[in-house]
Amino acid sequence: MSDDVAVIHIDGASRGNPGDAAYAVVIQAPGREPVEEFGALGKETNNVAEYTALIRALERAKVLGLRRLHIHSDSELLVKQISGEYRVKNEDLKWLFDEAKGLMQEFASVRLTHVPREQNKRADELCNQALEALKPKKPAPAEKAAGPKPKKQVGDDRVRADAIECLASARACWQRGEKVPSPELVWEQLWSILEEGGVLRKVK
Repeated sequence: MSDDVAVIHIDGASRGNPGDAAYAVVIQAPGREPVEEFGALGKETNNVAEYTALIRALERAKVLGLRRLHIHSDSELLVKQISGEYRVKNEDLKWLFDEAKGLMQEFASVRLTHVPREQNKRADELCNQALEALKPKKPAPAEKAAGPKPKKQVGDDRVRADAIECLASARACWQRGEKVPSPELVWEQLWSILEEGGVLRKVK
């Protein structure tokens, strides 16, 4: 990377879309130790979580005194909306878009690049860590049952619910005449849900 450019990876996620959401930021500035930040957002959509990650990255970079940024995100929608290729039609995203664009103007340069999830691993790990912390703790069983433990169905139920929510959300947008999310983006989100739920084997 260039001597004066900070490389930043961001990620946002929502289980349920909307559902429990979280964001993560990883900042690698030349000559400095990496800075990591992540946190829970409550009930939000995946896109709100992605925008929150971008805004937190810009705010943190400003505090650190960084001037030139190269930000990596695995959200195609976010990157194309910020670049102007996609219009922002969702009212819940418009103010986040405006805030992000305003913060970007305070730097000498900001480059935003779309990358596959495989190139955004650390931010993805931190985001999942924040989401795992939101899971309710299961009470300890009164006594241990003899014999082999039955298979847990909770994971499958969650994966099924997340997939249905993803499709329902996309269908609602298309019925309103919106062009986003694209079918390709919906398929990418479904693939991610199935991978994280263990239904599909992750491609290395």
